[in-house]
Amino acid sequence: MSEWDEWNARIIEEFRANEGRVAEADGYPTILIHHIGARSGIERVSPLASFPQDDGSILIIASKAGAPTNPDWYHNVKANPTFTVEVGTETFPVHAEEVVGAERDEFFARVAAERPNFGEYQRKTTRTIPVLRLTRVS
Repeated sequence: MSEWDEWNARIIEEFRANEGRVAEADGYPTILIHHIGARSGIERVSPLASFPQDDGSILIIASKAGAPTNPDWYHNVKANPTFTVEVGTETFPVHAEEVVGAERDEFFARVAAERPNFGEYQRKTTRTIPVLRLTRVS
């Protein structure tokens, strides 16, 4: 198991043991997304910072800590946009859509002001870091 896989496994375990709370998140909401591999069809689970919105949707950011490429989960979500998330102790299906243009830029600026590490991630890369909106599927 890679160092990254071990880190994810530890965060997932802590999330589930503490009703969705993760110490490393510094009090910010974390969710687990159950995305389906674009090529493999295998379900994978990734812990992500989340940004709950007033309309009930949740925004997530494909930062990959400012790496030059998008995270694998991003490609999986784009290929299979309906999947399951764990939020706190609740599990439910969502549909993902990419947030683009001025709406993406305004949201990202607010996040970077509140959580400077995201601004640093954007400065480290030439790609525009994607933002996705997760909407609960009834």
